Amino acid sequence: MIDLPRRLVAEALGTAILVVTVVGSGIMAETLTTDTALALLANTIATGSILVVLISCLGPISGAHFNPAVSLVFTLRDELPARDATLYALVQVAGGIVGAVIAHAMFERALLQSSTHVRTGGAQWFSEGVATFGLVAVILAGIRFERKAVPMLVGLYITAAYWFTASTSFANPAVAIARSFTDTFSGIRPLDVPGFIVAQVAGALLALALMSWLLRVPAGGHLPINPEDRT
Repeated sequence: MIDLPRRLVAEALGTAILVVTVVGSGIMAETLTTDTALALLANTIATGSILVVLISCLGPISGAHFNPAVSLVFTLRDELPARDATLYALVQVAGGIVGAVIAHAMFERALLQSSTHVRTGGAQWFSEGVATFGLVAVILAGIRFERKAVPMLVGLYITAAYWFTASTSFANPAVAIARSFTDTFSGIRPLDVPGFIVAQVAGALLALALMSWLLRVPAGGHLPINPEDRT
């Protein structure tokens, strides 16, 4: 296993680059167009693409969580010590905030901001629960059946979830916190962050419970994949 300091740097770096992409592409999009749908599409493509890159490059070092909810799930699966998960979460949040500052610097915006973008209410919270449930389910199923495809699976899932959720699929407590530090296209009002985090954690735990049952290896020793195997 890679030593903890290098894993923590990978988690901080990956989360920082993820937030740079989310915030930076949002700023670029709203600079180039007044069409909200087009701006969201640009934001979506950039985010989904960078996730594929980051997970492929940093996954072998730290697991490429970049997300405290994902780290929590792997702790509950006894695959990540609780102490490591706590440190992962801390560096993920710190990296995300640094990422927001870097994005602001690139576009000559005030480095430290507080978002005024209201994102609250039952539909938004439910959307975050659904988004995070799906993300964790995709990760666990991908690891079980097609580990090499996980980067693409996650990138494609988040790309889709931007559009089928009312919240545009934050699905990540660290990213939600970081986005409260930007008063741009991708921001979220700090007051609204706790509701998002509660929903994200709930969605992650529900996905863990369901997928632990769904992916459980039967007594025969393997899960049937092909119809011919289901005897």
